[in-house]
Amino acid sequence: MKVHLPLLRRGRQKSSLATDPWQRVRVGLGILGFIVALGVVGYRLLGLGLFDALYQTVITVTTVGYGEIGDPDDIDRSYRWFSLFLALFGVGGALYTLGVMVDAYVEGSLNDGLRLRKEQRMIDRLSGHLIVAGAGRVGASIAHYVVRHGAKVVIIDQTPSDSDLLTVLGDATDDETLRRAGVERATTLIAALDTDASNLYVTLSARGLNPDLHIVARTNHQSNEPKLFQAGADRVVNPHEIGGSRMGALALHPNLAEFLDEVLHDESHGVTVDEIKVGTGSRAGGHTLRKLLGVTGQPLVIAIRDQDHGYTANPALDTVVRPGAVLVVLGSDTDVAALRARVT
Repeated sequence: MKVHLPLLRRGRQKSSLATDPWQRVRVGLGILGFIVALGVVGYRLLGLGLFDALYQTVITVTTVGYGEIGDPDDIDRSYRWFSLFLALFGVGGALYTLGVMVDAYVEGSLNDGLRLRKEQRMIDRLSGHLIVAGAGRVGASIAHYVVRHGAKVVIIDQTPSDSDLLTVLGDATDDETLRRAGVERATTLIAALDTDASNLYVTLSARGLNPDLHIVARTNHQSNEPKLFQAGADRVVNPHEIGGSRMGALALHPNLAEFLDEVLHDESHGVTVDEIKVGTGSRAGGHTLRKLLGVTGQPLVIAIRDQDHGYTANPALDTVVRPGAVLVVLGSDTDVAALRARVT
C-alpha cells in the first residue's frame, strides 16, 4: 500500500577525483608502483639480479642509505646517474603517496563524522517517519519500496552502507539506538533483522518506547509468530512463506498475479491500490459510499475494514462509512487522490 509522506532526502553525488581523497591515494600508489618497476628494470639492465635490483630500488626510493650493492666493477658513472635519477623522482613519489594517505585518512574521518552529525540533526527533526531495523537484503528491499512511495525512512544497521537514506549506526535492539532513530516520533517500525531473537528484542524495546507505534516484524519460523505478537508486533511476516505463495500464484493464476504485481509495484500505468483511513473527525463519517464517490463512482472500493478489524469485500454503494474505518480502493491516481481529499 502507498504511504503518502514526502520524500526527505536527495541522493548524494558521487565523489570526483578532486573531492575523493582515496582516489588520490590510488593515484599515488600507482605512481610509486611505476617508479619501483622502473627502478627494478633499470638496475637489472645495469647488471643486478632481480632481488638485488628490487632491494637497491627500495633503499634508494626510501632514502635508507645502506649503500650501493653489486660488483664494484659494475658501479660506474651510469649506475650512479641512474641512482641519482631514481632518488630524485622516487623520493618525490614516495612522499606524495605518504602525504595523500595521511590526508585521506584525516579527511575521510572528518567527513564521516560531519556526515553522521548532519544526518543525526536531520533525523532529530523528523516525525511521522518509518524506521527499518536491518539493512540486509530484506531490509534494503523494504526501504527502497517505501521510499518509491514517498515515505520518510530511517535505516538502523551496524555497518555503514552506500545507501542514500538516513542511517543510524548501532544495534537496533538497544534503546538508545532506537531513540537516535526517532522511534518516539515515528509512526511505523519494521524489524527486518536476520534472526527472530533480534526482531523480538527490537519489537519489545520499540513497543516500550512508543506504545502507539505500528510494528511489522519479520520471522523466519512460523512457530515464532505468537511470540512476536506477544512482544507487541501488529503484523508478523515470513518472507519465505510470502515468496512461496507468490510463486504458487504465478503458477496457478499468472495473469492475476501479474496484474497485482503491476498495480502494487509499477507506477508507470497510473493505476494504484491504496488505503484511506476515515479519521474520527472526518466529515466522511456517517455518509454512504455512493455520496463519497459521487456521480463517477470512482475509485472502486474493493473492501472496507471496520474498527473491529473485520473486512467487508466489495461493499454496496449504500454502505455507511463509519469513523475509524479504512477504505481499500483501486483506481487511477487522480481518482484516489480526490477521494482522499474528500475523506480527510
